[in-house]
Amino acid sequence: MSLVGNHSAEGTSSGGIFVQFNQDCTSLVAGSSSGYHLYALTPDDGIEEIYASRTGQEVCLVDRLFSSSLVAIVTVSAPRKLIVCHYKKGTEICNYSYSNTILAVKLNRSRLIVCLEESLHIHNIRDMKILHTIRDTPPNPRGLCALSPSVEHCYVAYPGSSATGEVQIFDAVHLNAKCVLAAHDAPLAALAWAPCGRRLATASERGTVIRVFAVPERVRLYEFRRGVKRCVSIACLAFSACGSYLAATSNTETVHVFRLAEAEPPREPPADGWMGWLSAAVSAGAGYLPAQVTDVLAQGRAFAAARLPGGGGGRCVAAVTGGARAPRLVVATAAGRVHVYALDPADGGDCPLLRTHRLAPAAPDDAAETERESELAGALVGEPRAAFDLRDPHHFPPMRAAPPAQPAPPAPDQ
Repeated sequence: MSLVGNHSAEGTSSGGIFVQFNQDCTSLVAGSSSGYHLYALTPDDGIEEIYASRTGQEVCLVDRLFSSSLVAIVTVSAPRKLIVCHYKKGTEICNYSYSNTILAVKLNRSRLIVCLEESLHIHNIRDMKILHTIRDTPPNPRGLCALSPSVEHCYVAYPGSSATGEVQIFDAVHLNAKCVLAAHDAPLAALAWAPCGRRLATASERGTVIRVFAVPERVRLYEFRRGVKRCVSIACLAFSACGSYLAATSNTETVHVFRLAEAEPPREPPADGWMGWLSAAVSAGAGYLPAQVTDVLAQGRAFAAARLPGGGGGRCVAAVTGGARAPRLVVATAAGRVHVYALDPADGGDCPLLRTHRLAPAAPDDAAETERESELAGALVGEPRAAFDLRDPHHFPPMRAAPPAQPAPPAPDQ
């Protein structure tokens, strides 16, 4: 649920802020040049700031352990040092230094994972001791990795290849390799675990197909087509807390939401409706169609979608919150804005925008834009709504009459 990329891509050095939802999507963390901030998502679709650091250090990575007081941060001035804090007490619990730049930090109630470009370090969350180091991983300059929120299925997923979409699954409790998924042909771009820790969502650099696998069975459960547009970069995949929805953000203005059935799909396709006929036709003719055509026809489409104001195009992360009756799609951007959308659990479709919040550590460009908007609004105050009346001094103040022209002085006598 975090922005994927290196520090220049996701941190403050690119002019934006680092934003990330916590493991159960009940709060939001943000890091910027002024430090880090913690926000709670309120039931009335609001955002409430619950803490702001006063260190003045530029924070490029920050993660909070569920709703606890434990926060892990990495600063721009010390990119190889992990600092673990108790934010309510304002104290530093411990810090660890590594051989290279820290690209990602992931937490659950059992483990803390630190991702470097070619290694992963597994800490025990209870005493912060290093339990295991996965060395010589394939080059991973964006720090792509995912830690399951579940303690019972405490798996770490990370790229197994820099050339293909292979995913390595490691058991962070028993400290052994669990399985390998051949998820995509192209290199990986995004990974996300469902809250149960038994489903893994993946996307590749091509950005058109999103897959969901059962782990450790290595069974492909779902395949969704995000779209047919080329050169799309998936920034974030995020399961809802109930596991019924999967949100995907990219470098476009559209955020997609896919719906996952809780039960296994029926063996026989539905017979009613055009889609039922198409599914039946695909099943019946599967032996006569090329495998690529059958796969495309069998792919699911987005259940719902939301458009970011202003055309989007920036980095953002998403979360699906709330219960089955009133779910919400919440999107946080690196520009310091949080958009809240309504999500219809029955019909899906276009998600209407309900509210937009501005985070305290807004980017400098955002602050300048806000100042310009305020100046424009102030300049328009008092503008008469009716037509101008040249005789009304309130609409058009009378001009002062010019002084009478003075006669020219007489010419001197010759």
